[in-house]
Amino acid sequence: MSSIKVILRKNRVDKSGKAPLFLRVIKDRKTKFISLSLKLEPNEWDEAKQKVKKNHSNSTRLNKYITQKVADAQGQIADLETKNQSTSARKLKEAIKGKPLVNFFEYSYNRCEKQKDTLALSTYKNYKNYLKKFEKFVGHKDLMFDDITVTTLKDYAGYCSTTLGNNNTTINFSLKILNLMFKEAQREDLIPLNHFPFAKFKVKKAKSTKLYLTEEQLDAFINLEVSDKAKANIIKDMFVFSVFAGGLRFGDVIELKWSNYNIKDHKITKEIRKTNRQHSIKIGKKAIDILDKYYKSRISDNDIIFPFANIDEEYFKDREHRAVVVRQAMGLSNMYLTKMGKQLELPFSLSFHVSRHTFATRALNNGMRIEHVSKLMDHSDIGITQVYAKIINSELDNAVDKYIN
Repeated sequence: MSSIKVILRKNRVDKSGKAPLFLRVIKDRKTKFISLSLKLEPNEWDEAKQKVKKNHSNSTRLNKYITQKVADAQGQIADLETKNQSTSARKLKEAIKGKPLVNFFEYSYNRCEKQKDTLALSTYKNYKNYLKKFEKFVGHKDLMFDDITVTTLKDYAGYCSTTLGNNNTTINFSLKILNLMFKEAQREDLIPLNHFPFAKFKVKKAKSTKLYLTEEQLDAFINLEVSDKAKANIIKDMFVFSVFAGGLRFGDVIELKWSNYNIKDHKITKEIRKTNRQHSIKIGKKAIDILDKYYKSRISDNDIIFPFANIDEEYFKDREHRAVVVRQAMGLSNMYLTKMGKQLELPFSLSFHVSRHTFATRALNNGMRIEHVSKLMDHSDIGITQVYAKIINSELDNAVDKYIN
């Protein structure tokens, strides 16, 4: 058996003091709410009589509308239960609303596959992995967008934290993927705009920490003597090059060709892997000196500048192969850099990405305008660059606390 009742959801009162009116359907202890697209002040609704009180100017018209909606819903339920005794609360809701609900996992996985060729391979894999993580939490794939509520998000965040031991950054990213799927489904008009549980639940973001080398640490790194064996010297040169070449990311540095370098203007021009945008940047003197060092062994413009990884034709044609090459090269580079960081007694583990942070903090410290730093780093939003400005401001505050009393 199923039951239907009109409910004024007083826990959703808006800024004007009004709450939304819903049909509540209960079947096999499962509850579904169906919006009546009406809002009332709490004192305008008679819960016992299931009617709008006469203190509302349009009470008569609204009560006729509500009565008709209840009757239609009861009729739909009766027809459906006659045909199928095993009908669920979700199926009842679909019948009452007049259109099928959208399966969250079916939609989300399909969306990933449709965009597989336009997304970065790492992004595509991340989406899939985080969707599978949510699927494991739910325990099945029979989940509609309508089933995901604020309570669902809270329980999922708790599961990520307690069961999986995730930190807040990982939890936020886990929720971000779900959030993205909601927005895409709404954009395609598959789910209503008013069903967006993320608007009422957020996990507090952990304080962002950007690791970078100070001027003294950078000088020490540049002057550090490393073994000529293996590829330690190459990765050291690549790191310094990045610091003085706009903080180019590892994946872009290892695949740089001489054709990307305008030796006359001292500019690097290439399509950035992460953003797929054509990017041009004038490099600094230390970066130029490093390129001069490798120019001697150049044979053609198609040669790779830094011989650190096996960058062949397949690398540029097959992104699966490229992802493997970059991952292995990144692991090797960070192994060398970690060792160098220990030699310098750095208070953190040195990785290649620190070169990017070092470029940003140095540029701002030396007075470069933040919009110029943002452009050189190929940030999509200046807000991303402002994180570095906050670091500089924090350093100034600490200097005042330390030296001015």
